[in-house]
Amino acid sequence: MASNGAVDGFTTPNVLQAMMTMRSGDSSNKKAAMDYLQNFQKSNEAWTTTISILQGSPEAEAQLFAATTLKGKITYDLTTQIPESEHAGLRNQILVLLKKFASGPKPVRVQLCVCLAILAIQMQSWKDVLQTVVAALGDDVSSHACILDFLRVLPEEVTEGRKITLSEEELIQRTSELLADNANEVVGLLINYAQSSPTAATNPQLFECITSWLREVPVSVVVNSPLLDAVINGLSNEKSLQAAAECLGIICRETRDVDDNLETIQALLPKVLQLRPRIQALADEEDIEGFKAITRVFADAGDSWVLLCAREPQHFRPLIDALLECCARDKERDVIHYTFNFWYELKQYLTLEHYIQARVQLLDVYSKLVDVLLKQLEYPESDDPNEFDLFDGDREQEEKFREFRHHMGDTMKDACQVMGTTECLTKVHEAIKLWREKFGGQATESAVPHWQSLEAPLFALRALGRLVDKEENIVLPEIMPLLVQIPINNEKLRFAAIMVFGRYTEWTSAHPEYLQPQLSYVTASFQTSSQEILRAAAQSFKYFCVDCKHLLGPQAIELQGFYNSILDTLSDHSKEDLTEGVATVISVQKTEDIYSLLKLYCDPLVQRLMTKANNAADDSSKLELADHINLLTLYVQNVVPYWPSNSDNPAVRYWQEVFPVLATILDNFINFVPICERICRCWRFMVISYRTAITPLLGPLANKLAEGFAKSKQGCFLWASSAILREFSEDREHVDDGIVDSIYGFFEAQATNVLRMMSDIPPIDLPDVIEDFYRLLIDALLYYPQRLIPSALFTPIFQAAISALSLEKQEPVSAALHYIRDLLTYGGENPASSSQQFGAVGPQLRQHVRQLLLSQGEALIKQTLAGMMITFPRDCFSDGSGVLLGMFELLPAETTTWVDRTIRMLPAGTITDAEANKLMVKINEKLQGGDCSNLRHVRTLLQDFTNTYRRRYIAPRDGLGLLTAARFHFEG
Repeated sequence: MASNGAVDGFTTPNVLQAMMTMRSGDSSNKKAAMDYLQNFQKSNEAWTTTISILQGSPEAEAQLFAATTLKGKITYDLTTQIPESEHAGLRNQILVLLKKFASGPKPVRVQLCVCLAILAIQMQSWKDVLQTVVAALGDDVSSHACILDFLRVLPEEVTEGRKITLSEEELIQRTSELLADNANEVVGLLINYAQSSPTAATNPQLFECITSWLREVPVSVVVNSPLLDAVINGLSNEKSLQAAAECLGIICRETRDVDDNLETIQALLPKVLQLRPRIQALADEEDIEGFKAITRVFADAGDSWVLLCAREPQHFRPLIDALLECCARDKERDVIHYTFNFWYELKQYLTLEHYIQARVQLLDVYSKLVDVLLKQLEYPESDDPNEFDLFDGDREQEEKFREFRHHMGDTMKDACQVMGTTECLTKVHEAIKLWREKFGGQATESAVPHWQSLEAPLFALRALGRLVDKEENIVLPEIMPLLVQIPINNEKLRFAAIMVFGRYTEWTSAHPEYLQPQLSYVTASFQTSSQEILRAAAQSFKYFCVDCKHLLGPQAIELQGFYNSILDTLSDHSKEDLTEGVATVISVQKTEDIYSLLKLYCDPLVQRLMTKANNAADDSSKLELADHINLLTLYVQNVVPYWPSNSDNPAVRYWQEVFPVLATILDNFINFVPICERICRCWRFMVISYRTAITPLLGPLANKLAEGFAKSKQGCFLWASSAILREFSEDREHVDDGIVDSIYGFFEAQATNVLRMMSDIPPIDLPDVIEDFYRLLIDALLYYPQRLIPSALFTPIFQAAISALSLEKQEPVSAALHYIRDLLTYGGENPASSSQQFGAVGPQLRQHVRQLLLSQGEALIKQTLAGMMITFPRDCFSDGSGVLLGMFELLPAETTTWVDRTIRMLPAGTITDAEANKLMVKINEKLQGGDCSNLRHVRTLLQDFTNTYRRRYIAPRDGLGLLTAARFHFEG
């Protein structure tokens, strides 16, 4: 073997040498060896070489590589590389290998079991699979592990059978033969094995096998057999605890349809409840994994029987109490999250009128749950009351804790909905009062003792915010005055108080007497250096402005002074929060004051903008300039006064003054993409916000968009153009015909520029432009079909879309497919139009589309199928099959011919004539029925075919060959 791993033949010594190179060679040799091994795995020689390695090589790594390669060969290459007459010989070789590896290594043994299972699925003539395997492996103890592994993987591989090249009907039949017909025999084998010895009864493989077959064996059969006692006993054995817990949990889940499994549940419930003493035992032993396993069992039981818990709360109360105990004993917060879904689902029932009695009986459970949650919400304790880094610098651990708290907050809301907001708020209030009584007197400006037990109820209060009615007058008037007294020197407490204020701004709007103290607390927090506090303060300030905008209206001018003075000290996100807030306050002022207020607030921003533009010399300062433009956009989005259509809009009048500044900045930074994108976004929202009132700006705006795209070749200009196309379409009120003509002319100019660009530059270099172009075209087709479809650009636009389908990036491919799918509807009776009433023009439009498809349809089918088989990103498959369905609906005979021609173009060796003929026969059978539902079946056939091909040949062996996309060329 050459040192770089490149050889001519795929012999056993060469493959082993390549593997050795992968372990110890330098990077260039490793790359050559990896390429060699990948090519080996696709070759015909791999069959004999892998079996040779398994028969002779003593190295476990080589054996595992060979077994894994053999699995891939059987999955993807069996039908194309091994004649059916040789399948039995292959099976016998695998059985011999299984006998050899029965005692291990386990990874090799499992892979060989998978090989045999996948072969069994495809060997439809092999009817006595289970009997053959058991007989071949024998009854000695060393073979038991191998038989159990095979029994475990068989249902899993059959379930994943869509990887296999069987039809839906064949797969259904084979599933019945392999699983349903063998279920009783498997249960008998497992019972005999479990009773064969104490070691067998606690073998984790036994429980894994039961778990695997529970989808095929009725759960009542397992519950009423000795297997259930084996599973229960397995929970007391350290070696088998995890596997037994997983098995018992799945048994419970299989009884989820409670009305069909009442007898089974009655047999299971006492067995599950007898495990309850294990909760305390495992918690006391600090056996974290065991505690997790036992909690999962109770959680699975609770989730499965939650309806019965609501129907019969007394009978199932011990199970509910066991789940509550799991939560209460979870000192390390390792298991409580397993119970969250149960508390949520039970709440869903208890809050229905039908279960009001159960709700009354279980109120105390949820009350205790709130007590547990309030304790679990606390940050870890620290000896130093000023220490806020409680995770020893482990940011990931801290982030996990924060995320976990939000999930606990959701469960707190579930409890609140059962108990009632007043009762739940009362518990929070009591927790706050308890801290004040115990530690309030010890708090100083420099330290707050045990602040964790005060911060936790504040977090809970914040979590409950959305449930509390703004008319609540019992508890919140008691709590809110306490919160403005929270010590501001403690960052965690201050943050929590600010977030509470922000969550209750709707309540504050209905209780204006609390507004100023809260707002003063928040605005005073802007003087801190803590970025976390600043972010919280900016967010809460925004909510105050949004929800209390009418109360803050008289302070609009005063707010501007605060806004202007504090803005430059904030992060970009906080600036946007603050700006959105004050813009909301401006939006509700008298219409005649809008212009002057916009000048008051935005002129300083524009001045900053010009200063930043003059000083923007490097990328960092240019990005800062781009972000500053977003602040103006927030005013555009939020300050949208109602104004009669026949007079100038005061907001538009102000933006007319700002427009030249933005245009100049655009001209000066046309090659800096973020600035182009921000300005286009601002202009786009001007059109969306002010709609036809933007008409005075329309001419210069369209010119700058066209000029900007021509200079920069950036898709954002097309994205902004689409807003104009929508707002000034033919069916809009108050839009002159002349303006419509001008707008459509503007669109054609943009489209022509894009087509020229796509003709000169390969699609792979234009993904963003292609995406934005076809998003624009979706709007053009929707609002201007009578102009676009008969136009000279219609065909080249379609050809360019086909060319774009060769890309391997989701966004542009998805946009092109959406455009094509919309276009296909215009060839039928239900076009995707904003106005389907085309009158006499309708048949002409349909004829144009059909002529286009007759001339370009084959190229479309070829590129769509090539994409689905080889190049499309996963999320584009459904749209690709939608295109195929649309083509079959419009041109069934022609599309069938094109599909046939396309699959015959696939690279040699990747598909047999028999497979191609089989597909085409099935397609023709479905089409002959003339039923619309049959077209859906054709779509399914093609989806299955392309999925199977893709799994086999995700990377084409010799390129795309005849399926390579044609280069788009435009002469316009």
